[in-house]
Amino acid sequence: MKRTAIITGASSGIGRQMAIDLDLRGFDTVLVARRGDRLNKLASELRHNAEVFECDLSKKEELYRLYDAFKDRDDILVLVNNAGFGQVGFFDETPLDRELDMIDTNVVSVHILTKLFLRDFIARDKGYILNVASTAGLLPAGPMMSTYYATKAYVKSLTLAINEELAQKGSRVWVCALCPGPVDTEFNEVADASFSISGISAEYCAKYAIRKMFERELVIVPGAGIKAGVAASRLIPTRLYLKAANSFQTKKVK
Repeated sequence: MKRTAIITGASSGIGRQMAIDLDLRGFDTVLVARRGDRLNKLASELRHNAEVFECDLSKKEELYRLYDAFKDRDDILVLVNNAGFGQVGFFDETPLDRELDMIDTNVVSVHILTKLFLRDFIARDKGYILNVASTAGLLPAGPMMSTYYATKAYVKSLTLAINEELAQKGSRVWVCALCPGPVDTEFNEVADASFSISGISAEYCAKYAIRKMFERELVIVPGAGIKAGVAASRLIPTRLYLKAANSFQTKKVK
């Protein structure tokens, strides 16, 4: 039986590696991003059928165009909402237009695509949605990356609530959140940041995430060290955490 996965932000990083992993699992793929040249190159490297869909995920009309193109396809089994980016800097100094684009990409696109495809998955009583959040979404806040942390908290919260609603309905559809720490991708360049700690590889993160999604894990956190760090942060008073976080985040500024 034909199985197809839609992956947003598939032109690089985690999204690209997720497409590769799903291809190795026998899935056809729909590769979604703005950079068509990169998508076409990736499509040529995959073993199974790969469709390229150039799309600016910060634009609502483009999100509806994506959905309309695949809404009648019964073979769509997986949706990965991976597209997103960050920005480092003081909230009063970072460009507003850039932050609004971030909210549209990190939050609005996830909200719209999750809602639209979820309805179809529920009607068929099958399907998986993996929303890529971040450990940022598990922490109280992120000084110097305030908007980014807020967007990822939204994604995490939305995903957990939907998962419980599906459980109450007895649905077999699974919605989960990937919350990685630093990953070696183009994120740093886009955010104009430099992480002071080394990240995991995008390949490891993607493989771990896809495996855990199919194992029906709700919050997927790759790496024992990151898991321990998130757990420890919950024991620290909020004000003390914020001061420590500010010091850590300031080191990211190039």
